[in-house]
Amino acid sequence: MTGSNFWVIGGEFGSMNFHKLVEGSAQVKGPFKTRKEAEEAWKALSEENRHRGAVRFSIVEEPQRVPA
Repeated sequence: MTGSNFWVIGGEFGSMNFHKLVEGSAQVKGPFKTRKEAEEAWKALSEENRHRGAVRFSIVEEPQRVPA
């Protein structure tokens, strides 16, 4: 099995319920080989956008793949 990849995804949402991204604002960073690397990227993006209340980022883990 190969290891998981981690991604930082998010952007600006249309309202504070965080259900729908504003068109064109989506951001995807990665892949990162470790969660720690993804957390560092998440912290940097979050700090950069801290003044914008409707911007949110999350870390997601890509499922491990089984080679064919």
